[in-house]
Amino acid sequence: MANSYQQIRIPVKEQETREILIALLADAGYEGFEESREELLAYIPEEQYDAAILSELLHPFGLTSETETIQQRNWNAEWEAGFQPVQVGNFCLIRADFHPGSDSVRHDLIITPKMSFGTGHHATTYQMVDAMQELDFTAKSVLDFGTGTGILAILAAKMGAASVVAIDNDSWSIENTKENIERNQVKGISVLELDHLDDMPVFEIILANINKRVILDQIGNMLAHCAPGGKILISGLLVSDEQDLRTAIEELPVSLQKQTNKDSWLCWCLERN
Repeated sequence: MANSYQQIRIPVKEQETREILIALLADAGYEGFEESREELLAYIPEEQYDAAILSELLHPFGLTSETETIQQRNWNAEWEAGFQPVQVGNFCLIRADFHPGSDSVRHDLIITPKMSFGTGHHATTYQMVDAMQELDFTAKSVLDFGTGTGILAILAAKMGAASVVAIDNDSWSIENTKENIERNQVKGISVLELDHLDDMPVFEIILANINKRVILDQIGNMLAHCAPGGKILISGLLVSDEQDLRTAIEELPVSLQKQTNKDSWLCWCLERN
């Protein structure tokens, strides 16, 4: 867990450009993002910051940046201030404990925002949750691959999953997920610090809201750990990445059941053949 972070302030007004930058920076190791109409704030552990890589990413857009070192406690405060609820119709509200609840939704999830998982990908979270409401989780075995704050794992448990395994490769995520599970009073979720699926059992539903690099690298492993007829929900890729994903699955025993996009982000529902 990093003690300090580099905060990168990038003046950019175009929403689509901000979304593309988030995807590119996430692939480069940036862990947190905050968006406003005027700028994008990106955070990366201080020891991982590389000015040359940042310059290379920003150059095609003609953008500049300002850099500031942020201590961990200040980073948390910044993230909490920028955290916004995500509501998917009358199905689900994902909020922090400092936001009001709603009686108009079936599932009210309280997620305490922590260090490195305010990715700003509200569109990916929205689409994953929206896709989840179309699946039957009753008595199913579920894997949440790259759980972050545990949002999807908690929702799966609330929707009746028999068991949920939530994995992530960051110790802060593991701690945060456990806190959020307790806060939401759900049971049946195992939380493991892992970056691979080796020795994992077969699951009936796999949820993967990660990023392009991890998805393309692990899609074969996800299918190997998905039961025939099982579902895999994927998000974290841009619409412009669609062909790369199609190429990655063209020889695999899987079929595309549904595709959605929101704010330049892609979400796929796949079925294991």
